Amino acid sequence: QLTVVESGGGLVQPGGSLRLSCIGSGFTLDYYTVGWFRQAPGKEREAISCISKGDSNTYYGDSVKGRFTISRDYASHTVNLEMNSLKPEDTAVYYCAADAVVPTVQAMCVGTYVPFGSWGQGTQVTVSS
Repeated sequence: QLTVVESGGGLVQPGGSLRLSCIGSGFTLDYYTVGWFRQAPGKEREAISCISKGDSNTYYGDSVKGRFTISRDYASHTVNLEMNSLKPEDTAVYYCAADAVVPTVQAMCVGTYVPFGSWGQGTQVTVSS
């Protein structure tokens, strides 16, 4: 079972920015497809963005295209999500997941994705004035 730790959430006003970070616990994310997901109260988990092994392919959900950017930092072995122009509807708990088996970012980010183990604690993002 892969264990990941999310960080960087917080309270921000509409139009503001946050940078989320995902890191593997006891392993490196460098060779895994990694995805960011979110779940708002009363709603199902939604795929936000995924990045492939080697960073050649990325996916962005329609609701965040042009506002969010996913990237890897090989120095810190993290996968980060830069969130700009935040809106109240972005309020949710944000989760990341790592997968060595999915063949494409679409396999991870399109449809319903179920991790091998379980979802972690996530990090809370609240966008409010």
